[in-house]
Amino acid sequence: MSDWTRVASVAEFKRDEVRVVDVDNLMVAVYNLDGEYIAIEDVCPHDGSEIASGCVKNGILECPRHGATFDLRSGDVLTPPAYDPLEMMQLRVENGFVEVRDGRWD
Repeated sequence: MSDWTRVASVAEFKRDEVRVVDVDNLMVAVYNLDGEYIAIEDVCPHDGSEIASGCVKNGILECPRHGATFDLRSGDVLTPPAYDPLEMMQLRVENGFVEVRDGRWD
């Protein structure tokens, strides 16, 4: 996978907003954490459900189903029942647009 998917312009992507985009049939949640953009696969590693609708406070994402928490900046698990980290996606800001692609960071 090498193509980038445009999420939104920096100007229209509001602070503390999340947008979910389809990247070649993979749902990706993109967060604007006070001007820091982060992209994850929109899947809870605990049970495979969507996670983007979960509550975010201070960069910590809480799964809406079972309450596991994750550090959005690193993907690390902070509390069970999840034990695996979030899948982080590649993201860039190019010509004033936030873009993502499925090319998970190693």
